[in-house]
Amino acid sequence: MAKEFPYLSYSGNDHAFTLLEVMIAVSIIAIALVALFGSQSRSLSNATEAHFNVIAPMLASGKLAELESESLPPNNDEGGFGDEFPGYRWTIETENANFTSPEALANLEKPLKKVELTVLWSETKFNYTLTYYSSW
Repeated sequence: MAKEFPYLSYSGNDHAFTLLEVMIAVSIIAIALVALFGSQSRSLSNATEAHFNVIAPMLASGKLAELESESLPPNNDEGGFGDEFPGYRWTIETENANFTSPEALANLEKPLKKVELTVLWSETKFNYTLTYYSSW
């Protein structure tokens, strides 16, 4: 008797992969890629935060030095750092300093001012605040 469907014959080749083996291999690769991409995302987030933690104190120190060079005490103000540091901005809040022991400050000629200088990066949630006390 002749074969009716010769193109559907099984050659007995045991070197092929089964569908189950292929599905297991793909799932292992998918799990590895998810872990890799998660690690890459955390790495990028940490690099962004490290960048801010280097730049913000430098900008705050420079702005504070600029304020100290002026003869008048700073007012509440805000601004940016220009084209060199786009996206970074600063705010200043000034108030009279209040301490629990005012006797220690009784000998000062001028009242002590508390200046809070905050550096913000508009692209992120990060901010850096520098608190400074001075009598102008």
